[in-house]
Amino acid sequence: MLSPDIRVLNFDDSLLKQKNLIDRFHPKIVDLKDLVPVSRLWLNSKNAKRIELQLAPGLKNAITFLGSGDFHHVSGILLKQFTDPISLIIFDNHPDWDILPPKLGCGSWVSLVLKQPNIKNVVILGVSSQDLSSPLIYSGNLSSLKDDRVRIYPYSHSFTRVNFRKIPENQSIKVVRGLFSSRIEWQELKGKDLKEFLRPVFNELSIKKAYISIDKDCLKPEYALTNWEDGNFKLSELLEILSLIKENLDIAGVDITGEYSMPVARGLIRNIGMNLDHPRFFSARDKQDREVDSVNEKTNLAILNMLWGQNYFSSNRAEK
Repeated sequence: MLSPDIRVLNFDDSLLKQKNLIDRFHPKIVDLKDLVPVSRLWLNSKNAKRIELQLAPGLKNAITFLGSGDFHHVSGILLKQFTDPISLIIFDNHPDWDILPPKLGCGSWVSLVLKQPNIKNVVILGVSSQDLSSPLIYSGNLSSLKDDRVRIYPYSHSFTRVNFRKIPENQSIKVVRGLFSSRIEWQELKGKDLKEFLRPVFNELSIKKAYISIDKDCLKPEYALTNWEDGNFKLSELLEILSLIKENLDIAGVDITGEYSMPVARGLIRNIGMNLDHPRFFSARDKQDREVDSVNEKTNLAILNMLWGQNYFSSNRAEK
């Protein structure tokens, strides 16, 4: 069950700038800034272990903020704390299911998490990026679609042509098979009654205990200013789905990424990766820091209030 605690894994100070959130909820802050240069975009096993050792087991059911989406792969470390069967629900503009190295990267952490046998179901919601298009689809973990272990529901996406690859049957897609190629037709969320469409998806999950991972880059720019390109979800749509999850599943933990921070990293390869992977880096930098912090903070507060409710947080914090 989701605890009343909030934790900030402070890689980049992005959450500490959100004074209303900090002053109102007094989160547990774990200082990880010394690891930023070797943690942004991906982690090796040594530095992942350093982060893991600073995680209090008693806070595994907390709501955890990770800062920029450049650190979304830390979700993989948080999920290692769970050993009982669990479903994973991800809101993201990217599927993060690459099979290419690095294993624990912000674009590949889902594939690593799938190696945990207790992660029984993964539902990815809100993708609008080109990661599901050719040629990027070829680096995706297509085999994970088998037996509906992973289901992907983009916010909006046209069909994808895949050549010389076997596409498993999956409830979230329609596969039109040809002699040498297949066409994947995605079930878009755009324009649908989200509760009516997703209620059976959540009800059909074999495990009703769910961990939620939210990357705010799935949202339109009026609701989130991130290091990544913009998504298409309205905030009201994200909150509507969270409400549905609360009604149908037992939430075991939550992490939230998608703040904005100036990329700082160590090494030529990591810096090249940042330049290639940050299509909105410069446009976000041109905005005033106060605007960025205000937009992201309002969305974070709305998510917190949906997950627990304003009255719940107020009463619990007053008791402490």
